[in-house]
Amino acid sequence: MSDSATPATPATFPPAFLWGAATSAYQIEGAVREDGRTPSIWDTFSHTPGKTAGGETGDIAVDHYHRYREDVALMAELGLNAYRFSVSWPRVQPTGRGPAVQRGLDFYRRLVDELLAHGIKPAVTLYHWDLPQELEDAGGWPERDTAHRFAEYAQIVGEALGDRVEHWITLNEPWCSAFLGYASGVHAPGRTDPAASLRAAHHLNLAHGLGARALRSVMPARNSVAISLNSSVVRPLSPSDPADLAAARKIDDLSSGIFHGPILHGAYPETLLEATSSLTDWSCIHDGDLDLIHQPLDALGLNYYTPTLVSAADPDAKGPRADGHGTSDHSPWPAADDVAFHQSPGEQTEMGWSVDPTGLHDLIMRYTAEAPGLPLYVTENGAAYDDKPGADGTVHDPDRIAYLHGHLSAVRRAITDGADVRGYFLWSLLDNFEWAYGYDKRFGAVYVDYATQQRIPKSSALWYARAAKSGVLPEPERI
Repeated sequence: MSDSATPATPATFPPAFLWGAATSAYQIEGAVREDGRTPSIWDTFSHTPGKTAGGETGDIAVDHYHRYREDVALMAELGLNAYRFSVSWPRVQPTGRGPAVQRGLDFYRRLVDELLAHGIKPAVTLYHWDLPQELEDAGGWPERDTAHRFAEYAQIVGEALGDRVEHWITLNEPWCSAFLGYASGVHAPGRTDPAASLRAAHHLNLAHGLGARALRSVMPARNSVAISLNSSVVRPLSPSDPADLAAARKIDDLSSGIFHGPILHGAYPETLLEATSSLTDWSCIHDGDLDLIHQPLDALGLNYYTPTLVSAADPDAKGPRADGHGTSDHSPWPAADDVAFHQSPGEQTEMGWSVDPTGLHDLIMRYTAEAPGLPLYVTENGAAYDDKPGADGTVHDPDRIAYLHGHLSAVRRAITDGADVRGYFLWSLLDNFEWAYGYDKRFGAVYVDYATQQRIPKSSALWYARAAKSGVLPEPERI
């Protein structure tokens, strides 16, 4: 992503600022057996009893595959000038190997053309967690070959869409793919092997580097290549306690440094390698890997929802892990059993996540310092609330409006403080399949009646539309 932006004033956003919304393929498309698509790990996982709330799946989701024109028209009505979506790997390259299926690519060609016809910039994410099941059967992300298969897939999509799409993201939240998928098992493929999760993290990094190189080999030089990270904003319970500071450093390494270290700086943190040495000797890092991973970036995507509060663990304390990443007897934090997680103070969303816009400002300013001169985009930010239509058929969600106002104000303050933030993508455009939570958690600015597929813009969508059209944040409603 490389749109130029002029300095903001405290009251307005830059004129070239991208006001977008984001989705992902498995969460919205449906049509899982149409036009040659084969199963992904999320098809398999969601159809496994006990893995998702109510046994719900993305088989139909919100039927975006058949309703994309309606959804793009809705984006245009809301004044969005950008839309971030992901491509379903098994839809365009069934089994994750071999030639593309043109019927699958044609869907994304039609979607891109529809967006451009409405003046909306498409931003393509190549991987939002839907690994072809056949690649998982061959070992998945803990196997090195998966990174090379990803590069082949990236080239296929880049060749098909690179002439019309300028904004590209290789991976979305590789932390979730590695550690929720292979350590805690609350996400697909549901494995619980800490050592494998660390190998998966490295191979996801390698996939990013190989994928970025593959994209650039087939696309115009003007196109922007980025990655979206959900780096945690980790805070010690007691900032004056050395043990709590050490705990915070360990979790920061496992959530952030394990990805931005090699991607931005060409090296893993030594503290990470030392802390995880009981699980792996990191022999999965081959000669030349770090150079491959350390590809030049055109931008960096940041996903933020809530901060992470930690301390040194009390050996006698028992109870569930309050890290906000689902319930499992297995931790998504390899070699970090000596760290305790705490609920951050403040109001909470339906996910149980604390609402704290200061964390987004801190995250932006961290990466402004971590990667000077690199344009930043907030590629996900949003909240789940218990939204229901009122008697008049409208959906009023003042809590989400307050959330968006607070977090967009934090973005605006970061720009004023010198950060080069070029855009914001609300998560999410539509209520959708929220992974292991099924359809219970509604993140959308647009309400979806899952029985009828009717779309109803919530009051937060109308608020966001006013901001997008004016470049100025309306005051939140006083309820």
